[in-house]
Amino acid sequence: MWRHIASNALTFLVLALFLLGGVIVWGTRSYEAEGPLADAICLRVESGSNMRRVSEDLAAQGAVTSPAIFRIGADYSEKSSQLKAGAFRVDQGASMAEIVDVITRGGANTCGTEIVYRIGVNGQLVQVRELDPATNRFIDLARFDPEDEDMPEEYLAARENTDTTYNVVFAEGVTSWQVVNGLNGLEAMSGDLSEIPDEGSLAPRSYEFDPGTDPATIIARMQADQERILSEAWANRADDLPLNSPEEALILASIVEKETGIAEERRQVASVFVNRLNRGMRLQTDPTVIYGITEGEGVLGRGLRQSELRGETPWNTYVIDGLPPTPIANPGQASIEAALNPDETEYVFFVADGTGGHAFATNLDDHNRNVAVWRRIEAEQATAQDE
Repeated sequence: MWRHIASNALTFLVLALFLLGGVIVWGTRSYEAEGPLADAICLRVESGSNMRRVSEDLAAQGAVTSPAIFRIGADYSEKSSQLKAGAFRVDQGASMAEIVDVITRGGANTCGTEIVYRIGVNGQLVQVRELDPATNRFIDLARFDPEDEDMPEEYLAARENTDTTYNVVFAEGVTSWQVVNGLNGLEAMSGDLSEIPDEGSLAPRSYEFDPGTDPATIIARMQADQERILSEAWANRADDLPLNSPEEALILASIVEKETGIAEERRQVASVFVNRLNRGMRLQTDPTVIYGITEGEGVLGRGLRQSELRGETPWNTYVIDGLPPTPIANPGQASIEAALNPDETEYVFFVADGTGGHAFATNLDDHNRNVAVWRRIEAEQATAQDE
């Protein structure tokens, strides 16, 4: 009899293990399978929340078929303790595994309302926008000049919303003075900057921050990013460049940045200046003259005078030989890489061509013809404006 009982117990144990294995396989497949969402949603995870609340919210929005499997999967993958607060886009058909990854990965929120402070070369702009999870595109709610006295209601509402994310975006080619001036004017930050960082030492890009952040922390991040970008670009530079240090590369990159806003032209423009340096020719670039006048504090706002082209400043490359002593702006990564890996050309001249780009030349005769074309275009534009 005992043998019979033992045999039945063993059978039940094998059957139970078999069933348990089947449940585990089913649960794993459900956790990793395509989810039921027909359209993307924006999932908000409140600070102090937990996986149970999140799983129930997801089930209520039709994003998961089983809150229990969602929680078990998060526990099994050891991600339950990594839940992040914020607003996250959950894509159409996202599996439970993919959703857990999104809400535990951290970093910038992937949907919701965002306030963007844009600090540019010619001015500043505040933008309030919201990501539509269905299209994954931002929709502008408001745009305004931060110097305006009346702030849009959308901005005030976004400032009251604890889920709102904040970004400050610096345009490529801003000067360090413009960066500091812009940061000091942001009401979402606390504290003022009293010192201007070295020109060229700041990486112009987007930086997410929390309300009340000290602007000095943004400066530190910008400096760290620029140092990394410059170090990597210098390590991967082309051979035989007429540049003796990363600092000289940064100077050249700043000139390239100010000379063209066309991405496809950067390496060509860089090649002109590299060729001139190799031949002992002066760089003769207008942005260096402008910097000598303004020293980076604001925009000149007018054309250069002949007396200014001849005027002696440390940055006037019509007067000095070689590179100026400092960068003339904060160049972006693309300009730094262009300066250190320019196109291989014979170009030593370029002039505007009327399309936003430039006409390049290898000799003075061709350059003079390109200049004559540009002068005609300028005259036609002036006539059109007078009419």
